[in-house]
Amino acid sequence: MAEHEPQQGDQDLEKKIVEIRQRFKNELLKDSTDKYDPRDVERIEQDNALVEAYLTWRMYVVDDTLKMIDESLLWRKEFGINDVSESTIPRWMFESGAIFLHGYDREGNKLFWFKVKLHIKDAKTVVDKKKYVAFWLEQYAKKEPGMPLTVVFDMTESGFSNIDMDFVKYVINCFKVYYPKFLSKMIIVEMPWIMNAAWKIVKSWLGPEAIAKLKFASKAEVHTYIGAEYLPPHLGGSDQFKYTYPPLPDDDFQTPLCENGPMASDDDAESKEGEMESRDTLESSFNSEIVAKPKKVNFLEESLRSEDGERDTNVRVKGVRKPLTTFKGLLLDVSPSEELSFGSGENEKKCLIILSNVTKNQVAFKVRTTAPEKYRVKPSSSRCEPGASVDIVVSLHGGSLASPQDRFLIMAAEMENAGSQELTQFWKEVQKNKIMEHRLRCHVLDSVKSAAAPHRDSLGEPSTNGQQELSTALMRVMACNSRLEQKMNSCLWVQKVLTGLVLVLLALNLLCLYLLGTAQRPS
Repeated sequence: MAEHEPQQGDQDLEKKIVEIRQRFKNELLKDSTDKYDPRDVERIEQDNALVEAYLTWRMYVVDDTLKMIDESLLWRKEFGINDVSESTIPRWMFESGAIFLHGYDREGNKLFWFKVKLHIKDAKTVVDKKKYVAFWLEQYAKKEPGMPLTVVFDMTESGFSNIDMDFVKYVINCFKVYYPKFLSKMIIVEMPWIMNAAWKIVKSWLGPEAIAKLKFASKAEVHTYIGAEYLPPHLGGSDQFKYTYPPLPDDDFQTPLCENGPMASDDDAESKEGEMESRDTLESSFNSEIVAKPKKVNFLEESLRSEDGERDTNVRVKGVRKPLTTFKGLLLDVSPSEELSFGSGENEKKCLIILSNVTKNQVAFKVRTTAPEKYRVKPSSSRCEPGASVDIVVSLHGGSLASPQDRFLIMAAEMENAGSQELTQFWKEVQKNKIMEHRLRCHVLDSVKSAAAPHRDSLGEPSTNGQQELSTALMRVMACNSRLEQKMNSCLWVQKVLTGLVLVLLALNLLCLYLLGTAQRPS
């Protein structure tokens, strides 16, 4: 029976998705076809993953799911979410740096930062601020579909003037209603004690499905959730990132833009130092960056054009699993479409990227990564002839381990009059609006996760299990202490009320005694 359970579960899920779409059409769309944005209606009708996200977030209750879809789509049309862009948001909001995406937590989830001290309540700007939050979330949803976010409210140096409960409620609703399954956790850092009452109200807004995701952390405790490499110095971290605008941070490839040289052979311990391409800052994309140390690397621009290069590539492609999914691009088809899977086994340390030219001209391409010290890519930069395909081998270097935080960026541009033009010069001169970009994230197989702990021990690094257990115990003690403090405050309040009542009763008794004594006196 156990073998049939997953299939039965899938069948039940499919039935509920079909039911939701039928009821969505018959109940929510029957009154007016203009009720929602047609683009959102099309997504509900075609995107199974989106409907499943709503369904999962509402515990597979169809009625609650339909209500959530209705609220979400009405909000999207009211705020014109599908048309929200950088040009529709006041520039000063971007320049303030109050909200931005940057870095990852210890679980590999993107961090969505709110600098509370930079937020001032103002009724005139509330709509623009809400659109500003939606802009970041919508851009992230398009680039990283299905990947959750960790919200960080950095309350350092903040006060009552920075607290806008309506705005906080809106942010919570974004994750509770408008973007289902997007919230990994919400971390409140360095909250002043005087604001305890306000955040108790916030907890009541989250609801049972999200209350466990709310984490209160001091400067010392936040390291439990976020590593020092993605924490600013004022929170005890080493991240020197400073938000600036323009341009918006370009995903994970802004600082620096590093490219790998050719994949090192099994006998080579280190790659030879060679030419290092200039690191242009891309202006067209969005999200945050991972800071990586610049590293001199080799790259062969014409590796596929030489016979030796062809033979070498063919040898390396053997034993590498071919991708099963394909992204259809304007210039190149890219396989796989979304992620590269790495593990610890010998046959899991290499991945294949296949680029297919769908144009009538040569297409120049190059591959960038956020972790150039971990991966070897061959070829990292070359040309693809019309109608031809190029196999790119991505391999883990040495004893490196893949991480969900690692990203790859494939850039391509059509070479209409290529001739003998050097690729380096071509990339300097090509217009940015003619560059096709496609991002791939890394998927870590279970085998590499289980091997991670022994690998750290072999390098002489101390195990973090004890620290994590201690941190967990401390967090439990803090939570218990917080509950006791709340109960104590409640008891003190009750005690004050009772004391007041006792004083009132005592005064009444004294008054009664006085009146009785007065009445009994002989006239």
